[in-house]
Amino acid sequence: MAVRKQVLVIHGPNLNLLGKREVQIYGKTGLAAIDNHLKELGRQLEVEVETFQSNHEGAIVDRIQAAIGVIQGLIINPAAYTHTSIAIRDAILALDVPSIEVHLSNIHGRENFRHNSMIADVVKGRISGLGPLGYELALRAMAVLLG
Repeated sequence: MAVRKQVLVIHGPNLNLLGKREVQIYGKTGLAAIDNHLKELGRQLEVEVETFQSNHEGAIVDRIQAAIGVIQGLIINPAAYTHTSIAIRDAILALDVPSIEVHLSNIHGRENFRHNSMIADVVKGRISGLGPLGYELALRAMAVLLG
């Protein structure tokens, strides 16, 4: 059996409220359903998927740092920290693995302050506006990137 690649999926603040919060923007699918789908898809793609959600910037930075030398790929939806967190950006740089940024909504079709991403220039790719499908596409792309 092939060695499974390890991919960490990080969900930022307020994503624990998916399915309950602003469903007209973020949809009705809850975070547990997204995580379960990603883990099942990972089994099919021979990629081990670990998920993590936090509302706290420091906890996200700590989790990324703990993954150094352990994981081969990162999928991250920094949520509101997308627009503000140099700390998360620096942690992604230190991780030094292919990373994909995901957003459920089209951040460029929303308020101007959401158009800026502090991590856009340090990730391999970005998926925005496709709801939960964006996570699935990111995992499929990551499986290809990791060979």
